Amino acid sequence: MITLYHSPSSRSARFVWLLEELGQPYTIKLVSIRRRDGSSAQDPAYRQIQPHGKVPAIDHDGVTVFESTAIALYLADAFPAANLGPKIGDPTRGAFVTWLAYYSGVMEPAFVTRSLGFTTTNSTTGWAPTEDILAYITSQLQRGPYLLGDAFSTADILYGSTFALFKGSPLMAQDAVLDGYVARLSARPAYQRAAAREAEVAAANPPA
Repeated sequence: MITLYHSPSSRSARFVWLLEELGQPYTIKLVSIRRRDGSSAQDPAYRQIQPHGKVPAIDHDGVTVFESTAIALYLADAFPAANLGPKIGDPTRGAFVTWLAYYSGVMEPAFVTRSLGFTTTNSTTGWAPTEDILAYITSQLQRGPYLLGDAFSTADILYGSTFALFKGSPLMAQDAVLDGYVARLSARPAYQRAAAREAEVAAANPPA
């Protein structure tokens, strides 16, 4: 059994989608990470699972995993029959793990820091300007419907959920390739099921 530690309208929401894609039994355990005014409302007990009180985290038969890219890799490997990531030895495995690392090490810090008013150059941080990042990702998506070409993977869940969130914002100019990518992903049945479940959970558990 998989338990997802989750807070509505947070980074853990996309893992409801991933779990729906996985097709395995799972439960959701809600974690309080913020109040209605935006201040912290972290549960001290949860810090025994995730040291900084962040979501997501999962428990799979007693194994704890946290950090989005680690969870995305772990679940793809733990359930190979779901075909959510290439197996070790597959020629596309290198690209898969690179996309996961690129998400956490390059794309997310670039988007977050820019939204906070901090900009970078290639020489001052481990990531690049958002314009360069989006140009690179767009060039890859012009070759196929997903980051690995014709194969959907957990990497697409990380990127697609982020693009859906920032679509139309100053951080992400309108782009036909990225818009098409988000539309393809949001049309997936698992995405639709996850969105419905997330809406139910959020409505039943508003911030304190």
